[in-house]
Amino acid sequence: MGSAPQDNPVAVVTGGARGIGLGIARWFLRHGHDVALLDVDAPTLQRTELELDLPARVLAVHCDVSEPAQVAAAADAVWSRFTRVDALVNNAGIAVFKPIGETSYAEWRKVLGTNLDGAFLCTQAFAPLMLRGGRGGAVVNVASISALRASTLRVAYGTSKAALVHLTRQQAVELGDQGIRCNVIAPGPVETEMAKLVHSVAVRSDYHDAIPLGRYGSVDEMAETVGFLCSPAASFINGQLLAVDGGFEATGVGLPTLRRRRQAPDGAP
Repeated sequence: MGSAPQDNPVAVVTGGARGIGLGIARWFLRHGHDVALLDVDAPTLQRTELELDLPARVLAVHCDVSEPAQVAAAADAVWSRFTRVDALVNNAGIAVFKPIGETSYAEWRKVLGTNLDGAFLCTQAFAPLMLRGGRGGAVVNVASISALRASTLRVAYGTSKAALVHLTRQQAVELGDQGIRCNVIAPGPVETEMAKLVHSVAVRSDYHDAIPLGRYGSVDEMAETVGFLCSPAASFINGQLLAVDGGFEATGVGLPTLRRRRQAPDGAP
């Protein structure tokens, strides 16, 4: 039997144990929400739960979002604990960076299973809980700039994120009728611990050259965007894609050369 209904709004964040997902969870906590963190990495999830040290407001659920039975069990656990859901952030994602010819079918399916199937399954499981309280809610899917711009070594990752953008639109059309808004963000490169590990100096320099703002985004900037889309301030925004990328997606070819020319005295090369 569930506990008595509570007043605090509740946000569910997948991939919430670290990085962008944890930043989003912290945003919700700062803004008066209780939070359910779903993550497949049990040790990191446990450490995060201990670090947050808010047992009355945080529920950590070990869950592989690509597995329907685990998602259903997670939804039951969230409802039993909080008896409401107001926001769902489908942030869980993985990547395999290999050329097309070297990407195995198993790797392809694993990436799509988490990045695309996970968002489908979690929305399917948690949307009814939003409606059960008669309040509606908001879903934000976390895609990537790779959904909008093809790049090398991203056949599975980029394809999964591009499909996630269209899935969001399908969700927005169908669930909007019931009072659930669905939107998607496409982060550019973000200053996470993972990025620090896998992005070489040369790669970082390339990004800085290609992004008009000349830097990586921060976890807090991603979280603020997601929080806005889940808030009443975004009450008429539905089915939209927002690139949170410093202008990267808008940039054409040749930008570094044009920048250097612009910065030189009198426009000289």
